[in-house]
Amino acid sequence: MTRDAEHLLPSAAPVTLIDSEGRAVTPDGRDLPATERLVRALAGLISARRLNDQAYALVRQGRLAVYPSSHGQEACQIAAAQVLDEGDWLFPTYRDTAAAVARGVDPVEVLTLLKGDWHSGYDPYVRRVAPLSTPLATQLVHAVGVAHAARLRGEPTVVMALCGDGATSEGDFHEAVNFAAVFDSPVVFFVQNNRYAISVPLSRQTVAPSLAYKGVGYGIPGEHVDGNDAAALLHVLGTAVERARAGEGPQLVEAHTYRMQAHTNADDATRYREDAEVEEWAAKDPLLRLETYLRSTGAIDDTKLAEFTAAAEELAQRTREALNQDVEPNPEDLFRHVFAAPTPQLRAQLAVVLDEISREETH
Repeated sequence: MTRDAEHLLPSAAPVTLIDSEGRAVTPDGRDLPATERLVRALAGLISARRLNDQAYALVRQGRLAVYPSSHGQEACQIAAAQVLDEGDWLFPTYRDTAAAVARGVDPVEVLTLLKGDWHSGYDPYVRRVAPLSTPLATQLVHAVGVAHAARLRGEPTVVMALCGDGATSEGDFHEAVNFAAVFDSPVVFFVQNNRYAISVPLSRQTVAPSLAYKGVGYGIPGEHVDGNDAAALLHVLGTAVERARAGEGPQLVEAHTYRMQAHTNADDATRYREDAEVEEWAAKDPLLRLETYLRSTGAIDDTKLAEFTAAAEELAQRTREALNQDVEPNPEDLFRHVFAAPTPQLRAQLAVVLDEISREETH
């Protein structure tokens, strides 16, 4: 890993390979990802958008307690998952349901957390996806721990650690990035800068020209990218993963994107941002941008789009049907997963609960 300041600085402007009009622009000799990768990314974007909309509807129907939508940020979600190898790890935030699903986790299991049934509805080791993290930046410290352990074992594992712009103001962000830098941990810190931390605008988080510049202070390279350009994200994140895997230490990538919907269903975004701002970003929609480009090259047509849309609808339907089923809670589950082996205190508490239930059933 170089500590030469010149090599730590991000590019002057966010890396863009397909502009908001769907036209290819390849500055500085950067090549577009292979067409097959872009087509796969579009399929992922369509599924992610449909899943976001379905989850939002499930909140209104009372089937989910809350849903932090990534509508408008789907390119970040899909690229973060698709640049990883099978043996790599993804550490998501509460807004990264689509990334976890793109990594192969069942959406019903992901949404179990947001339904309020479990702290995590899936086994993190199966797909190497950590539980969605609600506290800001706490998952970054864990991500660095996994990356550091992999390095000590000589494994080729890379960890993708996701966070938002608000998380960069947290102490855990500093601790994670600094530790990773000092110990050359193979982790990519991916900051999805969607302009707001709930209602707090980016201007209250930093006055730096870009969050990517934070890397300089830790001695790690930073780069920023158009977060609504799936091609640029695949290129920049893919390069960061390659460098981390090659032993060049941690990497910091900032994506400039936008949260099109409210922070969650409990938030009223009209209190702190104007409709004109939202409309400006709607014109930069990542899905339409990639679709326009792939249509112009002949890589996709109406038939292929219909295929992707049908697959997305099937995913949404299966998710909807599963979450519409009422699950009878088992009181024993309160004690089952606290420790690998129950302590005497837990066994005693379980006995008390079961006794109370038994007495209620007999009356």
